[in-house]
Amino acid sequence: MMLKVDETRQGAWTVLHVRGELDLVSSPMIRQHVHDAVAVGRRDVVLDLSEVLFCDSSGVGVLIAARRLLRSCRGRLRLILPAHGAEEGSHVNRVLGALGVRRLFEVYADTHSATDEEAQPLSA
Repeated sequence: MMLKVDETRQGAWTVLHVRGELDLVSSPMIRQHVHDAVAVGRRDVVLDLSEVLFCDSSGVGVLIAARRLLRSCRGRLRLILPAHGAEEGSHVNRVLGALGVRRLFEVYADTHSATDEEAQPLSA
């Protein structure tokens, strides 16, 4: 399955809606979208992974690299995980947990909460 990324804006946030499989072949596309956002001065990024069906370690590597890039320029990265994220353990959430990196990310249930400055992330 091909990866597809659509970009929208929610206030100050750039929201990247990701669909498909996040793997060695497709993960550079996510990296490029994040770099493009930073290059034009957008430092607050939400990765909506609610339609990601599969994520391997290279996909996790891209998420970690995106977090590092945004933190280095005083930006923020938030994730939306599929199927209620941390609450019910989506595939992406399980991969992040198995690799011991889930706690590195702020995870939200949906775009509305991820772009709301008052909303609290889901617990790890």
